[in-house]
Amino acid sequence: MVSVIIPSFNRAHCLPRAIESVLAQRSDVELQVILIDDGSSDGTERLVTEHYPEVTYAKQDNRGVSAARNLGLSLAKGRWIALLDSDDEWLPGKLEAQVKALEQSGLSVCHTNEIWIRNGIRVNQMKKHSKMGGWIYSQCLPLCVISPSSIVLNREVFDEIGEFDEDLPACEDYDLWLRLCSRYEVTYLDKPFVRKFGGHEDQLSRRFWGMDRFRAIALQKMLNQGNLPENLHQQTLDMLLKKLRILLKGAIKHNNEELIHYCEVTLAKYV
Repeated sequence: MVSVIIPSFNRAHCLPRAIESVLAQRSDVELQVILIDDGSSDGTERLVTEHYPEVTYAKQDNRGVSAARNLGLSLAKGRWIALLDSDDEWLPGKLEAQVKALEQSGLSVCHTNEIWIRNGIRVNQMKKHSKMGGWIYSQCLPLCVISPSSIVLNREVFDEIGEFDEDLPACEDYDLWLRLCSRYEVTYLDKPFVRKFGGHEDQLSRRFWGMDRFRAIALQKMLNQGNLPENLHQQTLDMLLKKLRILLKGAIKHNNEELIHYCEVTLAKYV
């Protein structure tokens, strides 16, 4: 069984597209579809319970996407866990191809390529967003190279690396991928099995300025856990210092005293 976790907050307008793209996979694999409503007030509960009775629905107070995904994990019954953001959709055959690839490779994690749609127009990914398989921790350091909507992983992985960090308001996926890819080899399907929609106002990347603030926290967590090989530890430290210096420059430009203090104190700790 594949347990699919869809967190959603006030996205009843696009939820049918996401849910139906998952239900379309039923002929290929056994499914458990879990919709976690993160405190929506737009009729999400009525939409899901009335039109999609086969979907497991749970609602929580508005606590963010990490808490929603973690609640979904607590309800999941499948051997495999798949994630889907409520504004994205899967293309036919996604889960079948990934489960097959995982079983053939003997690995625990699989992600795929994706199609980017921004404001209704397809856009090309930049070179820095290139995706790959293997031991990809080093490639994960600059920014996210795994899309949550593309991943399938063995549920036992979370027993080793932990769940999503609910203290991070953004970049929670970057944080998880660092923990994941420092310990697990990843298999990758180059076929685009996800349509990823962007450009709307409620995206986390548009709600929070200075996203590298949260990446810096994730990098510090990796350094503090103390189990990175020496070469990966140095790469992680180098990336942290790079991001802190960029953040400090921006903080000085915008006279952000709180961020200036954080960057200076953290730099002094590691330099």
